[in-house]
Amino acid sequence: MSATRPTLTELRAVSQPATVVGRVSGEHWAGRLFHRHLSLHVTRLLVPTRVTPNSVTATMFLTGLGAALLLSMTHVWAAVAAALVIQVQGILDCTDGELARWRGQTGPTGIYLDRLGHYVTDGSLAVGVAVHADGGLGSIGGWTTVGLATGFLVLLTKAETDLVHASRAQSGRPPIADTVEIAVPHADLVRRLRRAARSLPLNRALLAMEMTFLAIVASIVDAARGDLAAMRVLDVALLVIAGIVVVGHLLAVVSSARLR
Repeated sequence: MSATRPTLTELRAVSQPATVVGRVSGEHWAGRLFHRHLSLHVTRLLVPTRVTPNSVTATMFLTGLGAALLLSMTHVWAAVAAALVIQVQGILDCTDGELARWRGQTGPTGIYLDRLGHYVTDGSLAVGVAVHADGGLGSIGGWTTVGLATGFLVLLTKAETDLVHASRAQSGRPPIADTVEIAVPHADLVRRLRRAARSLPLNRALLAMEMTFLAIVASIVDAARGDLAAMRVLDVALLVIAGIVVVGHLLAVVSSARLR
């Protein structure tokens, strides 16, 4: 492994091409805002080491489960710590791909681990919120059941997306283009509902970063009130949002050009 590190300019040209950072649906707003700026420095440190891109990707499982465990604790500091862990995960989620592109080690294993890591993180965080709403790991009850249902729907939503790619591959169709036009539903009603959803993106509440931010707010309210009412409201709200997203996303997929 070469001991020399590339300059940030050299690394950015190879590891952060426009085809990656300019993706319509594949780049989180935090990636554009600050994760990509920080991750490039981490990637540069890792280039001359023996650390593999897939080993960086594997840290998503530890950070995701760790954040969920923190979120299950009934303290404001625990929710803040969970949000910070998710920020670290976001930076490393950029780093693994950047390191792979620089070394020319891109492949299906990394993509598989990355997607599975997001499955584990987002699903487990929903459960973490619910355990918190029950009062912690020592008092699991009905609110945790709500969170388990939410976690299931979160995973189902992600499966709806990934099954588009799997279905196209198995039917011999080319990979789907990452454009706005191909995702537009043909049915007028579904198209109008999709526009409404874009103006009020409730689905973002199911993503790791936004969910931990909401959990911090709920924890602060609960600490001020001396109960768990806010976290329980969040627990139920996530279930309702997840149900709406699952149905809406399914309608959007089958009525657009994604499966054609």
